[in-house]
Amino acid sequence: MGCSFSGLNALYDAVNGAGDVWINDNRFKIVRQLGEGGFAYVFLVKEVISDPSNPGVSKKFKDSSHISDDGTYAMKKVLIQNNEQLELVKEEIRVSSLFTHPNLLPLLDHAIIAVKAGPDQSWKHEAYLLFPVHLDGTLLDNATAMKAKKEFFSTSDVLQIFRQLCAGLKHMHSLDPPYAHNDVKPGNVLLTHRKGQPPLAILMDFGSTRPARKQIRSRSEALQLQEWASEHVSAPFRAPELWDCPSQCDIDERTDIWSLGCTLYAIMYGVSPFEYALGESGGSLQLAIVNAQIKWPASPKPPYPEALHQFVTWMLQPQGTVRPRIDDIIIHVDKLISKFSH
Repeated sequence: MGCSFSGLNALYDAVNGAGDVWINDNRFKIVRQLGEGGFAYVFLVKEVISDPSNPGVSKKFKDSSHISDDGTYAMKKVLIQNNEQLELVKEEIRVSSLFTHPNLLPLLDHAIIAVKAGPDQSWKHEAYLLFPVHLDGTLLDNATAMKAKKEFFSTSDVLQIFRQLCAGLKHMHSLDPPYAHNDVKPGNVLLTHRKGQPPLAILMDFGSTRPARKQIRSRSEALQLQEWASEHVSAPFRAPELWDCPSQCDIDERTDIWSLGCTLYAIMYGVSPFEYALGESGGSLQLAIVNAQIKWPASPKPPYPEALHQFVTWMLQPQGTVRPRIDDIIIHVDKLISKFSH
């Protein structure tokens, strides 16, 4: 996928929220910063349309549901220091463009530009990625706020949020070749609250997404995969085979099913099962995961049905080859929804 270069942004410094930003031919005003992590910053931006006859960025969208009513979007700015980071961002853009699903966050537009780093330094790059904005925050934000108030999602909302994540993942796992998200966790799920309906859940951040199936045929390949996972897959949600990979094995998209099981637990209780198991006692996260040590909190009252606990346990099988696939998960969650949603 070709990335457009535009020198206009070199005139502006967006990190401090100063001035405007151009993504290709469209101009955006920075409203405020929404978050940051690593070399990336996320801003709330508003499109500046100087000519009313020009529809602006919306003319690029295949799907009219992505057009913002008030011209606001989320913009991720990535500071790129070297070629390896540049390739990673290009891969994220390429991979994001493969998916079209209501439960996967679409990349609406992007630009990669060269900027002069300093008088004696070489050129570096900045990437600007434009997304729809969801201001209710992530599942992690919501869980943290709810925990502070000792509140819990209803069983019905737990299942409906989870069902939407399954739908998004099924889209990725059904591609040829199948893609694994590789970082399914509450921090990568956007929630939007809706009156009289369960929250809308959207899986985001395809920076770690790769073709899912890998044949490991040597110790060095196994170690390479472990090293990659330690950088790209969040530890509390990382499948056992990515911690301790055998020298002869086939890895597939069921690494995501493990993360999905941890995420279902977190929708209920606000943390990954292995963070909860270690709790105050400390100990090794890796050991807890490899041994699939799951403990259940006593809350909420009334507690979640035992069927939900069994569902989590079914996904958290240490052997990847006996873990269910996404189609099995969807059949099961639909049964639970019909049983527990009133």
